[in-house]
Amino acid sequence: MVFLAGGTFRMGSDRFYPEEAPVHSVRVDGFWIDPTPVTNRQFKAFVRATGHVTTAEIAPDAKDYPGAMAEMLYAGSLVFSPPAGPVDLRDWGRWWQFLKGADWRHPYGPKSTINGLDNHPVVHVAYADALAYARWAGKDLPTEAEWEFAARGGLDGADYAWGDELVPAGQHRANTWQGKFPHENLAHDGFTRTSPVKAFPPNGFGIQDMIGNVWEWTSDWYAPRHEADAAKACCIPQNPRGGVEADSFDPAQPDIPIPRRVLKGGSHLCAPNYCQRYRPAARHAEAIDTSTSHVGFRCVVRARV
Repeated sequence: MVFLAGGTFRMGSDRFYPEEAPVHSVRVDGFWIDPTPVTNRQFKAFVRATGHVTTAEIAPDAKDYPGAMAEMLYAGSLVFSPPAGPVDLRDWGRWWQFLKGADWRHPYGPKSTINGLDNHPVVHVAYADALAYARWAGKDLPTEAEWEFAARGGLDGADYAWGDELVPAGQHRANTWQGKFPHENLAHDGFTRTSPVKAFPPNGFGIQDMIGNVWEWTSDWYAPRHEADAAKACCIPQNPRGGVEADSFDPAQPDIPIPRRVLKGGSHLCAPNYCQRYRPAARHAEAIDTSTSHVGFRCVVRARV
């Protein structure tokens, strides 16, 4: 793991998406962080040691999804399936499919495998799966502030983890999407799906794959904007009211109040014409029961004071 001594930095951005604002001063204490996302090889060792069964491998319980058709309650996960041509970018259902039998061992559907992908980030892991791995490894999941501090690599206020230019000197610094999403992937960076960890240069802290490749779980509940508390301490998130923050629920599904955590870092599906979230400040809400083909995680260990 990579040790970061902690410090104060400017978290968020006022230049991109509203949920990243406002920029505010945040302090984090020292911690160690995994240098890469957890890989298929590492997750496989965890499953062999514990017998863990991921959320994607368990059929949903009807009582948790009121109104759902019984024939739709099967084990599976969301897989990116590019359309043949341009589609309405407001309708994500045009490129995501919930596939029966898709899981971490079968990332693109039941007939796919992770053979040859040992060094790729594990995907199709819900929040509980990521947390179970972290606890087994004697670690934890990072807070949003810890994650962003690490991703910035010491470049406080820069748009990207490597500076203010997306592709400096024509060199791709992360696995993102080139072309018109979701139908045209030019793969100028060399990859159309996930890439092996360490395929791109590390940031200023020597940490890799914080940007692009796969989104990463954090331990923070999602809120539509940052709190603007100066020098807010962000070590372990606390909820003074207990339970889940009300605004972490998806307002589009009021009958299914599934809480959401913050994802960070963007993925190989982030494109200039859609989801410019290949940046340290970028954030996204993800339901804790959801797994997809572009979400993974990494772990931290906090320094004892």
